[in-house]
Amino acid sequence: MARDTHSTVLASATKAASYNMVLQLFFRGLTFSLNAFVLRYVSKEMLGVVNVRLTLLYMTTVIIVRKAFRKACLSKTADRDWEQVINLLWCTVPIAVLCAASLAAIWILVLEQPDLMITSRYSIGVLCFSVSTVLEMLAEPLWVVGQALLFVKLKVIIEGTAILSRCIVTVIMVVFFPTWGLVGFSIAQLAFTLVYISLYYAYFMWYVYNHAKKDDDFPFNSFRNFFPQFSPGKPWFSSSLVSLTWTFFKQGFLKQILTDGERYVMTIFGTLNFGDQGIYDVINNLGSLAARFIFLPIEESGYLFFSQTVSRDVPVKEQNKESFALATRVLESLLKVVTLIGFTIMAFGYAYSYLLLDIYGGILLSSGSGPMLLKWYCVYVLLIAINGTTECFVFAVMSKKDLDRYNHKMLVFSLLFVSSSWYLTTKLGSVGFILANCLNMLARIIHSIYFIQNLYKNSEYDPLKGLIPSLPVLLAFVGAFVLTVFSEMSFCCDQGWHYQLVHVSIGAVCLLMVAVTLFLSEKRLIAFVREQYDLRKAKSKPE
Repeated sequence: MARDTHSTVLASATKAASYNMVLQLFFRGLTFSLNAFVLRYVSKEMLGVVNVRLTLLYMTTVIIVRKAFRKACLSKTADRDWEQVINLLWCTVPIAVLCAASLAAIWILVLEQPDLMITSRYSIGVLCFSVSTVLEMLAEPLWVVGQALLFVKLKVIIEGTAILSRCIVTVIMVVFFPTWGLVGFSIAQLAFTLVYISLYYAYFMWYVYNHAKKDDDFPFNSFRNFFPQFSPGKPWFSSSLVSLTWTFFKQGFLKQILTDGERYVMTIFGTLNFGDQGIYDVINNLGSLAARFIFLPIEESGYLFFSQTVSRDVPVKEQNKESFALATRVLESLLKVVTLIGFTIMAFGYAYSYLLLDIYGGILLSSGSGPMLLKWYCVYVLLIAINGTTECFVFAVMSKKDLDRYNHKMLVFSLLFVSSSWYLTTKLGSVGFILANCLNMLARIIHSIYFIQNLYKNSEYDPLKGLIPSLPVLLAFVGAFVLTVFSEMSFCCDQGWHYQLVHVSIGAVCLLMVAVTLFLSEKRLIAFVREQYDLRKAKSKPE
């Protein structure tokens, strides 16, 4: 029974990762196209204000407030009570109001405002982005229920639709109402939030009315159950869940500094002007394509699987052996997958960064520090891949005591990252941000590897071997790197499109060579993928 349950969780988590990859690809594809389109209608300074300054306000509030609640409420606990979970999740609304109001005051009264030549409606933009963060919290109980009960398509469809709405409204405002400036971007952000909330409420109202009584696993029999309730003789909140949320809350604040540290340095210290911030953001979006639509879904679904399979605060020897063995094998396979993808991006990204920027943004992006920035970002992507996967496992299995200790280490990581960002940026320009991020990721990876090694030191398992590709695959990556760099020097990129096509063709042949080598050498990974595919295929057949 336990095996079937965990196999179901793994299959659902795998399906969720697949759908989330589609969503992230859709999102980044739209953002990619939108930035190319918008660059022709708005200034790079306006992009800096919207994509760096206002987006930082939005992300700071949303991530700090809701990520802790999501992680805590999705953790596998023995005493989960949905009424107490819902009551706790509704605390996100007043916390978001407090956080958004405080940050909005800082953004308007303390930080340097953009020049009036860029926008005269900066305060309106700050207020609209702040309101959108508060409104999104209204759907938080519904989001957690959907994830916990493995409604894997729901998140993809709703967020994809909301993102599409924002993109469409942005294009309409930029093309047909260009004089509105920042107000147009603010309206698009509010449109995203309203569509997001409306779809979640509409879906669960429909589901409760039509399917709740037929679904024995669905814990709600009325839509009223999604709102705060009080039962006599029972506390409003679970004390253990509150404690776990507070631990994640402190961790989330520090992790947000590490995640968007370069934007905080730009915003607070003014190391780059708004125009340079806009260019950096465009290249950052290009460089983070793989991180967003491949690695982030793997991290989210991996955390969901590990948190449902491994019991927190339970020693390894007391864990269900079959479940823990499955979690270990999944961790090893995920590490192998993300490492291979990261090496592929690093090996090929160096030789094709200039060509990509030249095609996408012309001389605006391909001149100056743009190509070097993107090349270093390809190295950074490998570190993102490894860090995201190791941390999703570590955070799922850490005891509360370990999480509290980690928060102190995160404070040290944050201080080192901010200081190195400031120093390297003053010396090297925007490339310094990427180098500081690389140092930050290396420190976090070392910590996660140390934790995992200690966890498995007295066991027969060694999931960290998934970090090392086989020797033939490593040699194939080295060969591909050398050949593509030579191709770039010989054929790219000022000799016409015929030579560029030759350069791309050489890269395609090298990629095929790597793929064939991987298929022949990584037999353990291929066997695991086939096993999961067959399992998923078998479960999809009607009984």
